[in-house]
Amino acid sequence: MKILAKSSMQCLLVMVAVSAALFAQTSAPENPQNQASVLDARQIVVQSLAATERSWQARDHYTFTERDQDRRLDSLGQLKSENVEVTRMILVNGIHFEQLMERNGKLPSAEELKKSDKALEKLKHETPEEQTVRLRKVQENRSFLQDLLEAFDFQLIGEEIVGGRSAYMLQSKPHPGYRPRGKYGKLFSKVEGKLWIDKQDFGWVRVDGEVTQSFSIGLLVARVQRGSHIIMEQTCVGDAVWVPKRLEMKASAKILFLKSLDLERILTYSDYRPAADGPYSVSR
Repeated sequence: MKILAKSSMQCLLVMVAVSAALFAQTSAPENPQNQASVLDARQIVVQSLAATERSWQARDHYTFTERDQDRRLDSLGQLKSENVEVTRMILVNGIHFEQLMERNGKLPSAEELKKSDKALEKLKHETPEEQTVRLRKVQENRSFLQDLLEAFDFQLIGEEIVGGRSAYMLQSKPHPGYRPRGKYGKLFSKVEGKLWIDKQDFGWVRVDGEVTQSFSIGLLVARVQRGSHIIMEQTCVGDAVWVPKRLEMKASAKILFLKSLDLERILTYSDYRPAADGPYSVSR
């Protein structure tokens, strides 16, 4: 149904803990495990961003399944409404496209299938100009990485076993005096968190972020409240390629500064396949 996945949410998750300001100048060491004991927090983050960029590029060639659970709660924390969608992210001419497989336990309606087919055909016949605009938006959604080493201070606070793998554990806090730049720059001073980085190949294993100051989002006047919590977990699918496994956001928001709303959003990902190995790649 939609060409891009929930990129805004993913950007908010990862921006609290990592940076790519130097990854164009830095590559992973030939034997990173041998250097583990001498790396400081900044070096670890820089190495992780080199690994992350490689994972992002590789992930652009994978198909996968996404389950999106959207829950709305009342002031007592009781469930008011819930919507669950299962989609298959396929590749169409090298572009991720969401195909709805199920909504709230039911197959897509004829109208939904027709709408999806129309969007698919449009994408298959995308003009060079439309492709340029789309790629520019993708780059904008990833551009925040270039500012994070300036926006945050990182501290190595220990090591843990996460998912059976050894990982560095780092704390990230906003850097005093940072001047916001780019689409997401103003949010940097309002979030902080922890980041777990795999010791073997520097992939992100887990990101745990918290909103420390409320901020506005969207076209409507909505404010995400202090204390909102975001967690990302990733898994390695081989060849040092790290991909999302679970994204969870628990947020309190005010709409038009009046109506309070508690949200729970859980995205889970599974069945990653290189496009060449599966039946989900579509060409012109």
